[in-house]
Amino acid sequence: MTTRIFENRRVWQLTPDEFLAAACLIADQEAEHRPSAVLGIARGGIRLAETVGGKLGVPAVIVRARHNAPEGIQQAATGLILLDDEHNRDALAALPASARLLVVDDICGSGATLRAVADVLTATVGPAEIRTAVLCRNEGCDYPLDSWGWDVADWVHFPWESEPEHGRIETLPALTGLRSRPMPPGSRA
Repeated sequence: MTTRIFENRRVWQLTPDEFLAAACLIADQEAEHRPSAVLGIARGGIRLAETVGGKLGVPAVIVRARHNAPEGIQQAATGLILLDDEHNRDALAALPASARLLVVDDICGSGATLRAVADVLTATVGPAEIRTAVLCRNEGCDYPLDSWGWDVADWVHFPWESEPEHGRIETLPALTGLRSRPMPPGSRA
């Protein structure tokens, strides 16, 4: 399992305006891949899925998977992902086989949650393509994301979360473009 990096220098804060700017950048970049649906991982990916799906004119589907059971900053990554099988089965039932799917979340810390969701999608939907996009990626993560906004080495506070109880809060810098995984040689975009 990937080890997340925490420098313990700050708590990054994503402002609502920067969230919207990042969501629009993700939607613009992913439009060329023509996803059939945007799947948000609850809870952090819900608003991102709704915003990106709305901009692309495709449904936002919420899947439930949870890595950090306790709330609060700097919780240890266990690698154990709790999936809500009943909810996910019902949510995914409407997706057509061979769909092109975009899975989004607020942060990729270790990649364990995205791996678990991709495994469920592969087993239940059999999509033609699964792409992934997140707002933030922990610098210790080696999961092969397709796109993300910020590389971070400290905890991130998102607009939908309660204010952190401690830590020096700094606003994430303005995002001017997304980071992307390099395309393999000989492949087409």
